[in-house]
Amino acid sequence: MKFAVDFLKARGTPKSMKDLIDHLSVRNTSEEHKQELAEGLRGHPRVEWKPDTSLSEQTWKTGTYSYRPVVPGVTDGTSLLAFLQRKTDASSLAVRDLKDGWPDCEDALAQLERQHKILVTRTNREGFPRHVWLDDASLHHDIQPEFQAMWRRVQIPSIDDMHRKLSSVQLKPTSEDPRKAAAAAGNKPKVQKKRASKRGGKQTNIHMTHLLQDYSNLRR
Repeated sequence: MKFAVDFLKARGTPKSMKDLIDHLSVRNTSEEHKQELAEGLRGHPRVEWKPDTSLSEQTWKTGTYSYRPVVPGVTDGTSLLAFLQRKTDASSLAVRDLKDGWPDCEDALAQLERQHKILVTRTNREGFPRHVWLDDASLHHDIQPEFQAMWRRVQIPSIDDMHRKLSSVQLKPTSEDPRKAAAAAGNKPKVQKKRASKRGGKQTNIHMTHLLQDYSNLRR
């Protein structure tokens, strides 16, 4: 079954049952075995079977089979944008699922990202795309270089100054003052660990208890 599904995925075009039988080299098997293969493919979640509309009655030999990807119908940038626009939530689309039916999608994703039509998150080291969201190019505005330079010249307060300035205007910092945390860590007394007692272990010579009793008090 797996070889048949992989064959449909690699070809990317509808195939008949005869094509599948020839590829799997099962021409000499029984008709019952071939029928079981057809029924299994028709019920497979990653396979789509289309009946032959020219026939009034379908058999296991009729119709065509094609691979059903995780993200169906998305094979280019236009269909990707249409799919993202139909989404009813803000969840991302995994590139792994997208590649199931569109293996060479990375160049198109990079182009759509440059056009500000999609948002893409990438891996830190290799820069491979991982997730995709729909973007709106009308919300993108270029900022003049002089304003960017002005923004970068703004000094960000240190952590100590940030806590002091927030406290001076009656605002509560979201984290603890690092000076107090360091002082508390320095004044914390060291706790010595107690050594575990070796007593109370399992006694393995219970059957010899009567031989190990002390009879010294019975000496004459």
